[in-house]
Amino acid sequence: MTSALKELAHLAGIHHDYWDQTGTRVETSEATARALLAAMNLPAATDAEAETTLARFKAAEAARPLPRWLILEPGEISRHPLSHEVLAARLRLEDGIEMRLHPGETLTLPELPLGIHHLDLDGHGTTLLVAPRSLPLPERNWGVTLPLYGLRTPKEGGLGDYADLANSVRAIGKHGASFVGLNPVHAGFPNDPNAFSPYSPSHRRRLATIHIAVPGQRLNSSGTLIDYPGTVAAHREAMEAAFAKFDAGGGNPAFDDYVAREGASLRRFATYQALADVHGPYWGGWPETLRDFASPEVAAFRDANADAVRFHAWLQWMAETQLAEVAAIAKAAGMRYGLYLDLAVGTHPHGAETWSEGPSFASGVSLGAPPDAFSPDGQVWALAPFNPHALAEMGFRPFAETIRKQFRFAGLLRIDHVLGFERAFWAPDDRTIPGAYVAMPRDALLAIVRIEASRVGAAVVGEDLGNIPDGLQAALAESGILGCRVAMFEQQHHGTFRPPEDYTEAALASFGTHDLPTWRGWRSARDVTIRHELGILNDTDHLNGLDWRKGEVEGFDRIAENADDDPDAMHRFLGNVKSRLVAIQLEDLLGLVEQANLPGTVEVHPNWRRRLPVAVTELADHPALPHVAQIMKETGRQE
Repeated sequence: MTSALKELAHLAGIHHDYWDQTGTRVETSEATARALLAAMNLPAATDAEAETTLARFKAAEAARPLPRWLILEPGEISRHPLSHEVLAARLRLEDGIEMRLHPGETLTLPELPLGIHHLDLDGHGTTLLVAPRSLPLPERNWGVTLPLYGLRTPKEGGLGDYADLANSVRAIGKHGASFVGLNPVHAGFPNDPNAFSPYSPSHRRRLATIHIAVPGQRLNSSGTLIDYPGTVAAHREAMEAAFAKFDAGGGNPAFDDYVAREGASLRRFATYQALADVHGPYWGGWPETLRDFASPEVAAFRDANADAVRFHAWLQWMAETQLAEVAAIAKAAGMRYGLYLDLAVGTHPHGAETWSEGPSFASGVSLGAPPDAFSPDGQVWALAPFNPHALAEMGFRPFAETIRKQFRFAGLLRIDHVLGFERAFWAPDDRTIPGAYVAMPRDALLAIVRIEASRVGAAVVGEDLGNIPDGLQAALAESGILGCRVAMFEQQHHGTFRPPEDYTEAALASFGTHDLPTWRGWRSARDVTIRHELGILNDTDHLNGLDWRKGEVEGFDRIAENADDDPDAMHRFLGNVKSRLVAIQLEDLLGLVEQANLPGTVEVHPNWRRRLPVAVTELADHPALPHVAQIMKETGRQE
């Protein structure tokens, strides 16, 4: 690797190396550096091109009087030395107020309100992130997580919708829980009914419309597992009929206000959805002229298909209206946080978000993970990462708007794979080229989270499981962002579990997650057996896995003073942990064995398809809820 290419990769934030899980140092190759620089729109295909890009990069940075962003605290005067003389300085607050400043060798900024403001110095922009130093930790409390899609019994059929969620919230809130958590409800791909994973969204600032409760009717189709193609098709037909009735009745001024308020962002999304109805769900397969949202051909399509675009805007209005009603019901039920939503780590590379916000994303790469014992070729998640340089150039607007949109409905937010705030593993689309880690603007991203959470008095949980970069957990703690503590993983060594008093205080604790076995499934090693049945584990690994799990179960039973599959002792253990928040899984309350999702599988396991055995209308009187509420009360999590 030439010195110019090496320096450019370093300045761009591409890690020179990393240590894999075997303790082996893996150095970033020349091909990897060139591929990742290209993904950032920093061309370096040849040595000469790398030198040119490096010179341009360094010149642009040298011309800046101040860095691309500064992190400040509200209500404090701050002083900043300038790298060179500035002739014109203008400060624009996020509410539109502007003021001229008069810098010398140092720029003095006045007391600023909470928010994201912009400073212009001779044409060079600096984003001012005015954030509290830390978010306050929540009081000791508890809540319930549930599968929105599965809130129908096999007899009822259909797909869990926002009305089912409302009924669930009423039932759970009645018993004193402070939140109800669910997997991401981002917009998906209704034109691909088999693309139903909530963690591979089309757009994270838009909502899933397949969960809209159909006005005046309830769609049903029996079966233990959800038939997504049939259910999605029936739902689309019902929504088209409802929209026709809505339009025939003269519409609604509230919808018109919504469209005006959401502006160009909604118009682009609705246009994308209308295009997807004609050309397919993924823009990578569309005609070239339609892959740019600003092209004349897209504008012509939008004008010629105004009714279709309006229909998709109406679907978003319906989804937001219904989810907002759920949030209001949660607060009316006395829940401190209400909805506990989940922000997916990335977005599909050929979905609505990358189509309409393309410049903010890296192209030709995917988020993933480096090779390890379980994935010798590494993992490719088929999720587009933010381009850190473009994001900073845009004043972090796409990220801030994404976080802000979640808080429109949530009082508690989980950020999936928050490790990506520190560094993200980028895997080139060319699988012959290895991936590497890319540094992300961690402090800026954390400041934005604090800003947006502070606006609404919300709390934040960062999913910090896995190979955690040095310093990240300390940074999360300093920001008041809770970590995740999963009891089945909290072992000091095999079968010796961490006692409740040693749990991290600034954390949300749970026994498992949607990607892990349920309480009963864990105890019976159901996940180990399934992997053996699917051929993922050979006979020897299966027997070793069963033996290993037996030791874990025995160890947990000792510390939790448990004797059987009843979840009471486990819930009491969770209630006693030092962590401020505890999440109870509805599947454990109902005694279910099968888990929601088995990572590493797609078609061979019914991920995200299982229906619950209890109707949401029966939850309020189900004995498991008052029972666990009493345990939470006895452990000091509820008055």
